[in-house]
Amino acid sequence: MLLCTKIKIHLTDQDAATLEWMQGKCRGLYNWWVMKLRDGEHWNVNACKKTLAASRLHDPELNDVYGKLLAEVYFRLDGAMQAFFRRVANGETPGLPRVRPRHCFFTLVYPAMYLKIEGKTLLLPTGGRGAKKRFPTVVATLTETPPAVFKEVAISRDGRGDYYASFPYQVEEQPQQHGQVVAFDLGIKTLATGVNEQGRVYAIGGFKGARWYNRQLDKIRAKRDRCKKKSRRYIHLSKVYKRVSQKKRNKQRDSLHKASHLISHTLVERTVVVGDLSQRQMVIKEHQERNKALNRAVYNDWGLYTFTRMLVYKCQLSGKELVFLDERSTSKMCSGCGTVQPMPLYKRTYCCRNCGLVMDRDENAAVVRRFGAYQISPTGR
Repeated sequence: MLLCTKIKIHLTDQDAATLEWMQGKCRGLYNWWVMKLRDGEHWNVNACKKTLAASRLHDPELNDVYGKLLAEVYFRLDGAMQAFFRRVANGETPGLPRVRPRHCFFTLVYPAMYLKIEGKTLLLPTGGRGAKKRFPTVVATLTETPPAVFKEVAISRDGRGDYYASFPYQVEEQPQQHGQVVAFDLGIKTLATGVNEQGRVYAIGGFKGARWYNRQLDKIRAKRDRCKKKSRRYIHLSKVYKRVSQKKRNKQRDSLHKASHLISHTLVERTVVVGDLSQRQMVIKEHQERNKALNRAVYNDWGLYTFTRMLVYKCQLSGKELVFLDERSTSKMCSGCGTVQPMPLYKRTYCCRNCGLVMDRDENAAVVRRFGAYQISPTGR
C-alpha cells in the first residue's frame, strides 16, 4: 500500500525564490498547453513531449528549470486528460483541465533517483550546467527524518507560505480479520452515525468551527474589497486571508483524521460498512420545495469524500474490512418493517407510517445498512 509522509522544510530566501521561479515556469507551460487544448489541439503525451525543445527555443528561461520538472508537467496534464476521456466514455459532460492560477503553488515533483539526502538536508537540483547554471542547487532542511525508501519527492507550499516535502513510500498491508460489523451513515448534523450488532450507537461529530472561520473570512474579504487593488493594505489582507483559510483547512483535516482513526483503530469491530454518499447527491429535485431549509441543512465543511478516502487506507493498515454499500433509499427505508417512504432532508426524525417506528434519521439509516451488510459479510447471519 502506498503511503505518504509530509515533512516541513526550511529554506533560505534565495532558495525559496528559486523554487517560486521554477514553479512559475512549470505552471506557465502547463497553462499554455491547457489553452491549446481548449483551442482544439489534439492530445498525445508522447508527441507533446517532443515539442519541449521548441518551447525551450521560444522561452530560453526554460533551460534554467530542472528538466525532470518540465517532463512532469506533461505527465500531470496527461493524467488530467485521461480522467477527462474516462468521464466522456461514461456518458458525462466534463470540462477540459483548468488553468492553474498564479496565487497557487504548482507542485514540483522530483524523482527519487536524482535527489541527494544528507541526514536531514535535502538537495534539490536546478537547470543548467557549468557557467550557464543560473541558480545554485536548492538546499532544504527537513524538520523530520524522511523514510528510508521513497519513490519521489513533491515540494509544495501552503497558504501560510510554509514549504513541505512529501515522500510517498510502500508499506505492507495487514491481513484482513473478519469479525463483528459496524455500519455508519454519513449524515448532516453528525459526520457519521454508526450501529453495531449489539445495537450500540456511535455518534462521531465533524469539524464544528467552519461557520466561525467563514464569518472571519467574510470580514477579511469585506475589508479587502474596500481597498484599492495592489495597495499595501490589500496585499496585507490577502496574506491574512490565506493564513486563516489554511488554518481552517488544517483544523478540518485534523478532525477528519481523528474521526477516521477512531473508526479504524479504536473500535473493536473488524468490518466497517459505509455508504457511498456524496453531498452532491443530497440536493435533488424532490427537496426543492424546501429550498431555504435545505440550504441550511446541507451546508457543512466536513469533507465526506476526504473522510472516506482516509478510511480506505487506515482500515487497510489496521487489517479491518471496509465495505461500501449503495446509499440509495437507505434513509427512506424503515429499519423495523422495510417500508419505504419519502424523507426530505429537513426531516431529522424517521416516523414510519406502517409500524409506527420513531427513530433518528441517521440511526435508522445505519441500522438498515447494518442489515444490508449481512448479505455480503462472511460472518453475517
